[in-house]
Amino acid sequence: MATDKRSAVPSRRKFLAGAALAGAAATVVAPSVVKAQGATSMRFQSTWPSKDIFHEFANDYAKKVNDMTGGELKIEVLPAGAVVPAFQLLEAVTKGVLDGGHGVLAYHYGKNTALALWGSGPGYAMDANMLMAWHKYGGGKALLEELYASIGANVVSFPYGPMPTQPLGWFKKPITKVDDLKGLKFRTVGISIDVFTGLGASVNALPGGEIVAAMDRGLLDAAEFNNASSDRVLGFPDVSKVCMLQSYHQNAEQFEVMFNKDKYNGLPEKIRAIIANATEAAGQDMQWKAIDRYSTDYLEMQQKDGVKFYKTPDAVLKRQLEVFDEVAKKKASESPLFKKIVESQLAFAKRATRWEQDTLVSRRMAFDHYFGANAKSPI
Repeated sequence: MATDKRSAVPSRRKFLAGAALAGAAATVVAPSVVKAQGATSMRFQSTWPSKDIFHEFANDYAKKVNDMTGGELKIEVLPAGAVVPAFQLLEAVTKGVLDGGHGVLAYHYGKNTALALWGSGPGYAMDANMLMAWHKYGGGKALLEELYASIGANVVSFPYGPMPTQPLGWFKKPITKVDDLKGLKFRTVGISIDVFTGLGASVNALPGGEIVAAMDRGLLDAAEFNNASSDRVLGFPDVSKVCMLQSYHQNAEQFEVMFNKDKYNGLPEKIRAIIANATEAAGQDMQWKAIDRYSTDYLEMQQKDGVKFYKTPDAVLKRQLEVFDEVAKKKASESPLFKKIVESQLAFAKRATRWEQDTLVSRRMAFDHYFGANAKSPI
C-alpha cells in the first residue's frame, strides 16, 4: 500500500504540472484566437478600373496595412463603380456607405475647387514629393482638414504616393503650338479643367475607365490620364499613336487614402499609428514599383504598340503657367481658403525649390554621358 501511495503522489504532481502547462499554452494561444474573432474589417473602393496599376497600388496599400496589423484590421478594396461611381467616392465615405477609399484629391474638385491644389497644377516648381513635404511639414495637413470640415466631409485623409509629371496627353497629331489645342474635345480633371479651357479646349471630365471608349466613339479628340502603365493597359495606344510628354497641368500629384472619420476614430490607437506609418511605407514602395513598371511600358509602347512620343513645346508649357496663374488669381479672389492654401504653397515652394535648384546636380549631363548619341561604354 505504501508503495502504491508513493507512486500516486508523482502521478498527481504530473497531472497538476500538465494542467499548468496546458493552462499556460491556452494563455499563449488565446490572444490570437481573440484577435481573429475581433478583427475589424473595412470595405474600401478605389476610383480605378480593376486592370489599372492604380488599383494595384490600392491593393498594395491594403496588404501593407493588413500585414502590419497582424490581421487585426482587414481592408478589402473594390474597383471603381463596384459600390459608387468614381467621382462619388468622397460622399460615400463621408456617409459611411464605404469605410474608405483610394483616389486623388482632384476628383473632389466639384465639392471645393481648392482640393485640386493637392496635385492639379504646376506645384509652383515643386515636384510631387516636395508637395507632400509641404503637406506634412509646411502646413498642408491642417489646411486640408480645414477644407474638408468646411464642406462637411466626415473623413480622415492621407495623401501619399507622389506621382511623376504627367503627359500633356494623347492626340491625333503632334501639338506644335498653343493654337493646336483650340476647339479640341479634351478630357482632364481638377483645376486642369479651367487651364485647358483657358487654352481653348472644350473640356469633359471623365473617370479613367471611360476615357478610351469616349475617344473611340469620337466623343473626345484627345485626353490625358496619367502614366505609361495606366495609359497602356486602359487602351490609349488603340485609339491614338501620338503622346505628348511633359506638362504643368498635373506636375505634382499624389494619391489619397481616406477613411470614414467615425470608423477611423473608433480604431485602437495602435492601429491608427500603424495606418499612418503603413501609408508612408506604401507611398515609397509605390514610387519604386512605378519607376520599374512605367519605364518598361514606356519602352514597350514604342517598340510594340507603334506609339510616337513628343516633347510638349516650351511655348505651350509657358502658356499653361500663365493660364494657371489667371485661374488661381480668380479663384483666390472668390475664396479666402483657396487664397490661404496658395499662399502657404508659395511660401514653402520658394524656400524648398531654391534649395533644390542650388543643390541638386543636373542628371541630364550624366544621362548624355552614359546613354547619349556619343556615349561610350563605361566598362
